[in-house]
Amino acid sequence: MTTSPATERGGVTGRAPWPLVVPALLGLAFLVLPLAGLLVRAPWSTLPRRLAEPQVLEALRLSLVTASLATAVCLLLGVPLAWLLARASFPGRRLVRALVTVPLVLPPVVGGVALLLVLGRRGLLGQWLEGTFGITLPFTTAGVVVAEAFVAMPFLVISVEGALRAADPRYEEAAATLGASRWTAFRRVTLPLVMPGVIAGAVLCWARALGEFGATITFAGNFPGTTQTMPLAVYLALETEPEAAIVLSLVLLAVSVVILASLRDRWTSSP
Repeated sequence: MTTSPATERGGVTGRAPWPLVVPALLGLAFLVLPLAGLLVRAPWSTLPRRLAEPQVLEALRLSLVTASLATAVCLLLGVPLAWLLARASFPGRRLVRALVTVPLVLPPVVGGVALLLVLGRRGLLGQWLEGTFGITLPFTTAGVVVAEAFVAMPFLVISVEGALRAADPRYEEAAATLGASRWTAFRRVTLPLVMPGVIAGAVLCWARALGEFGATITFAGNFPGTTQTMPLAVYLALETEPEAAIVLSLVLLAVSVVILASLRDRWTSSP
């Protein structure tokens, strides 16, 4: 007896019951209509000119640079942290995992306030950094990177930790029996195995950093050319020039769509 692909995957085919279809369509409309409204109200005739305006290009440049730097910071710190959570056993691991994911649910403005209290000029570490090294982070471009990395790192850690837990540890054990050190096994065996998870996490991390608003405006301010990223430029333009805000929003929407399309196969493919 042959089975259909849907049956093999455990799916159920047939007509969907209307008690599920109606709320599903309402939910779809709830999510899509605001985006459609953005497209309908967009000033398409003046779009090229507005995209070429210096303040738009500067905000876009700053957003791309800071999001990329924040992602690099997250990769440098987040991949080892994910390995620690996935492969090491230590007291309080569940608490550490919960603390790592706090920025996912913490209001971004609260995150910005927390960064000010720690890294501000009178903060727990900020005062020492300024007095010892002359480093000041708040209201600087470096502060934008710090704020974006703070809110985006959990996306990377969760993705990489999941990939590490799914990877077969026998490959690492085989490398160890052949004389490879733990660092060599991680670099030559583990990291290539989980690279798809690292890439997916890095893309999500970059997208979250690109769209960060609350922590950035609280910790770094909104100074054109220095800390004014695209989301902050949208907020400022909405008060004075709504059409410019729509144009900036379209740019962020286009970036989000491209990112989601690039990750679609990873999310929808079955193991």
